[in-house]
Amino acid sequence: MQKVIVEPVDGGWTVNVETIDNPMMFASGRAAEDAARDLALRLAANGSDVELELRLRGGERAARFVVLAPVEHQDRPLMLNVSRELAPA
Repeated sequence: MQKVIVEPVDGGWTVNVETIDNPMMFASGRAAEDAARDLALRLAANGSDVELELRLRGGERAARFVVLAPVEHQDRPLMLNVSRELAPA
């Protein structure tokens, strides 16, 4: 599973893909988040499952998504919000 991370840096925001040493830089968190979601969906459309993590300025995780590659009968990836852990009943 590939991991895509959006995190703040001095002067902006980055989108990092763990397997690629070339972060994308953005002036706003919204632009970085949009680019990361598009990237995660494209990677999944090409057959890779992806974990997308969005981090806040303090380093905390704001949200986490798993984007699953389409199965044979589907035409697009499936993005699941897994930000909250399920509490035992």
